[in-house]
Amino acid sequence: MMMNKNVILIAALTLGLTTLILGFKNIDDQPVQPQYEWNQVTVIESVVSGGMGRSRMISTDDTGKMQEEKLQNFFSMTGINFGNVQENDLKITNMVSTMTSEGWELYDVTSGVYAADKSTGIFITRYMFKRAK
Repeated sequence: MMMNKNVILIAALTLGLTTLILGFKNIDDQPVQPQYEWNQVTVIESVVSGGMGRSRMISTDDTGKMQEEKLQNFFSMTGINFGNVQENDLKITNMVSTMTSEGWELYDVTSGVYAADKSTGIFITRYMFKRAK
């Protein structure tokens, strides 16, 4: 009977010691959550007949100052100007390429349309980038 009590006592002490040792993990063993900085670029493309709209690519530089680059309007006096669409696409692609070459990762793209009537409106696209600090 005494032997059984000793075995139970040793098993309980072993279990308690194991739990105690495993309960104190080294803080360095914990995975480190990466910290990110974020940057958003907003592209507003005007859908106004006759080329009367204003299209822009807007971002904020490292100092917090707004940067604005002029884009072409989708419409000219004769209708959709595919040359303007191509030029805007090139500027946007160059912006994404520059951002990724600077270590930014394109995280999300959100777009939307606002139409005041059948002949006017805007097409807005937001590009969200993240980069590890």
